[in-house]
Amino acid sequence: MSKPVMDQVTLQDGESANLVSENIEQLKAILPEAFGEGGVDFDTLRQLLGDAGVIDEGEEKYGLNWHGKKKARQIALTPSTGTLLPCPEESVDWDNTQNLFIEGDNLEVLKLLQKSYAGKIKMIYIDPPYNKEKDFIYPDKFQDNLDTYLKYTGQVDEEGLKLSSETETAGRKHSNWLSMMYPRLKLAKGLLKKDGAIFISIDDSEVVSLREICNEIFGEENFVAQIVWQKSKKGDSKLVAAVHEYIVCYTKDKAASIESGLWRTRKEGVDEVLEKYQSFRAKHGGNHEKIREEMKSWYKSLKDSDPRKQHKHYTWSDDRGLYFPDNFAGPDDGRESRPRHEIYHPVTGKPCKKPSTGWRWDEKKTDWALAQTPPRIHFGDDETTIPNRKSYLLETATEPFNSHFYQDGRTATLQVEGLLGDGVFQFPKNTSVLAKLISLVTVDNDIILDFFAGSGSTAHACMELNAEEESGRRFILVQLPEKLDENKKEQKSAFKFCKENKLPANIAEISKERVRRAGRKIISEKNLTKLDAGFKSFKLASSNLKIWNPNRSDLEETLLSHQEHLVDGRTEHDILYELLLKRGVDLTVPVESRSIANKEVFSIGHGVLFACLDESIPQTDVESVAQGILKWYAELKPTSDTHVFFRDSAFSDDVAKTNMAAILEQNGITHVRSL
Repeated sequence: MSKPVMDQVTLQDGESANLVSENIEQLKAILPEAFGEGGVDFDTLRQLLGDAGVIDEGEEKYGLNWHGKKKARQIALTPSTGTLLPCPEESVDWDNTQNLFIEGDNLEVLKLLQKSYAGKIKMIYIDPPYNKEKDFIYPDKFQDNLDTYLKYTGQVDEEGLKLSSETETAGRKHSNWLSMMYPRLKLAKGLLKKDGAIFISIDDSEVVSLREICNEIFGEENFVAQIVWQKSKKGDSKLVAAVHEYIVCYTKDKAASIESGLWRTRKEGVDEVLEKYQSFRAKHGGNHEKIREEMKSWYKSLKDSDPRKQHKHYTWSDDRGLYFPDNFAGPDDGRESRPRHEIYHPVTGKPCKKPSTGWRWDEKKTDWALAQTPPRIHFGDDETTIPNRKSYLLETATEPFNSHFYQDGRTATLQVEGLLGDGVFQFPKNTSVLAKLISLVTVDNDIILDFFAGSGSTAHACMELNAEEESGRRFILVQLPEKLDENKKEQKSAFKFCKENKLPANIAEISKERVRRAGRKIISEKNLTKLDAGFKSFKLASSNLKIWNPNRSDLEETLLSHQEHLVDGRTEHDILYELLLKRGVDLTVPVESRSIANKEVFSIGHGVLFACLDESIPQTDVESVAQGILKWYAELKPTSDTHVFFRDSAFSDDVAKTNMAAILEQNGITHVRSL
C-alpha cells in the first residue's frame, strides 16, 4: 500500500480555467473516435460531422474579419496566472456582503472568474468604449497581458509605458476596437447561465461591428433586440441630429430565456392605479358598485397626459380585484369551426347571445372560468348581452419591454452630481433604465455582472431595485484603474475629487466611492434595516505562487531561493482567496477561522475547503492540527469533497508532511495539498 502523498500546487495549478483543454475534453466526450495518439484526427472529425459542406475551407464566406481576429481569439483562450487580492479596508460590510468590486483589467478578471462563476451569472450589462476620438482602448497583448496591466498600474517598474487612446493613428481604428471586445465577449458568454442575457450599450460608431461579433459568439438565433434609447429631444448636427444610442441584447439560449417566464416589465402607472383601488376597497369593503363610481371619478380627474389614465377602462371590480370586461370572441378569420357552445346567464338561466365569430375559448376553458370564485366571466343585465372575460389589472400589469423608449440623459448626470459633485463623471448611465433591464430578466439572488463599470451605475441600480422589491440581487463590478490627468479639461473635476477625498486618482476609486455613497443614501432615505449596500473589494495582481525562473549561472542559489514557493509580502488572506478562485469557489462564501494548536485554520464555504497557512508546523504539532481540522470537518459535514491546503515550507521535513496527509486521509479527507 502506497504512502499518502501531499501534492504541491504549482503556478500551472494556479492558472485560471483552461478553455482550450475544456473544449477538447467536451469534444472528446462527444466524438471519441476523432482522437488518436497524436491528438485530433481531422479527417475522422470531418467524416463524423457529415463531411460535405460541414467544414468550410473555401476562401469566400460570409462573416466579419479584421486584422488581429485570430490573435483576439487566442487571447480569450490563454489562461491567466493572476489572482485577486482582497482589500477589506476599501470594502463595505466585508463579512456579510454578497457583492464584489474588482479593480483590474477586465480581460484578466473575466478569465479568473471562469472557475467560480461559470454558468452562474444571470445578466451582464456593459457600457464599453464607443470608439470615439478620445475613447480608451484597453492595451491587450497576447501572452503578456497581465504583465502589461501590472506595468500600467505601477506594480511593475518600466519607464515610458504609454497607453494611448488615439487608435486612429494606428490606421486600424475598428480593428483595435474589435480585437478589444471579441475576447471579453467570448469569456462573458461562459459566465452566463443558460437563460442569462447580455445587454450592451453602444452608438452608431460600432453597432454594426458589435452585432456581427455577437452573432458569431452568441449565435444569431439568440439575438433579442437592438433597443433604441432616445436620450434627448434635439441634438447638434450639420446633417441629421443623433439623439439616441442603442442597447444590443442577446441571450445565451433564447429557448431557455422564454421558458424562464421573465422578460416582462411593469406598465407605467399601473402600481399607482392599484394603490388607489385598494384605498377605495378599504373604504367601501365589498360594495363594488361604489368602488366603480369612485374609480371612474378619479380617472376623470386625471390629465390626459397622466400615464395612470391609460388604465381608465379598469373600473369594474369583484372580490378578486380590479378588472375590465374584455371580449373573448374568436378572431374574424372566416373559420366556421370556432367554439359556439352555450353560455347561460346566471340570473335568467337562458343562453346568452353569441358573437358572430364564435368564442375564443373552448367549452372546457369556459367551464373552468365559470367555476372559479368569483367567476372569470362578466355578464350583462340579461342574456341579450354577449358575455365578456374579466381582464384583471393585477394579472395584466406587465408587458414586453419596448424596443424604443425615451429617457432624458441629463437625469443620470444630476443624480451622480448629487452624490459626488459637478463634473466628476462624464455621461453616467441612468439607474432607472438599468433597474428596468435588471428587473426584466432577473429575480431574487441572481447575479448581475458589469465589467465596464465606469461610474458604478449598475451597482446603484441594483441596490435601488433591491430596496424597492426587498430582494437580494447581487452585483459584480469590474473597472480598470484608469489614471486621471489633472491637465485634461474633462478630468479636472474628477482629479480634484480624488485629491479632496484622499483617494488614488483613477476611475475605479471614484466608482467605488460612488457605490459607497449611493448605498448609504438609499438606506437613509428609505429608512432601511435590511439591504446589502456593501461590496468586497479586490485588486488584480500577479499570483501568490512564485514563477520558476532559474538563474542558469547560479542554480544553487536559485534552488535555495525557491524553497519558499509563495511571493514575499503576501498575506494569508491573499493566498486564501487565490485558493477560492482556483478551486472554483464563490468569493463571497463564508470564511471562518479557528485557533488550532496555536495555528490559525480557515474553513471556507462550510468546510468545502480548509487552509492552514502558518509558516511553521513542526512534527510535534502535526497530530493536533490534523485532529482539530477533522473535528471541525465532522461538525460541518460538507456535502462535497473537502480540500485542505498547507504552506509547503511550513513542514520541518517530508516525514511531517506525509504524516499530516496520512492522518487526514485515514479519516476521509483525501485531497490534501501544499503551496
